[in-house]
Amino acid sequence: MLRRRVHYEAAFADYLRGRGVPFVPIDETRRAVITDNRVKSFDFLVYPRNSPHWIVDVKGRQFPYTTARGNKRYWENWVTREDLEGLGEWQEVFGSEFESRFVFTYHLQGPPERWPAGELHAYRGECYAFYGVSLADYERHCRPRSGSWQTLSVSARVFRQIASPIRDLAPWP
Repeated sequence: MLRRRVHYEAAFADYLRGRGVPFVPIDETRRAVITDNRVKSFDFLVYPRNSPHWIVDVKGRQFPYTTARGNKRYWENWVTREDLEGLGEWQEVFGSEFESRFVFTYHLQGPPERWPAGELHAYRGECYAFYGVSLADYERHCRPRSGSWQTLSVSARVFRQIASPIRDLAPWP
């Protein structure tokens, strides 16, 4: 079940729906058990035409993110170690017909000339950009961000090389 209160996920679902892309939102209220271990849920199964199906974990971020000191950060892409491990386990369960992906849903802030290039999506009066990266690429390039929070991230420079606008990742119907 889609958690409508999470505007990042709702905006992504609206984007998919608007393009006629079949998808299934996942009920995240309960964790699945795989081989006696509880595994973090993902957000969507997405079925692009003529390409592997996607196991998607949506990561909502502001673009740019403004720190407490007023500094602007672009291309925030941190995930938790649990996010990474959970998607990896789901990839094994679903097999080779599926590909695990993070979809970074950027809620665009500030002047439009600073927004990422590419297709923007309006949802409920706000603008979003969607960038996808395969679990394999993210895993290959990520580094620890915070030991206490168990977070990982990819440098902004590398992230811009391995992530692509969603529209470029699959042939949409």
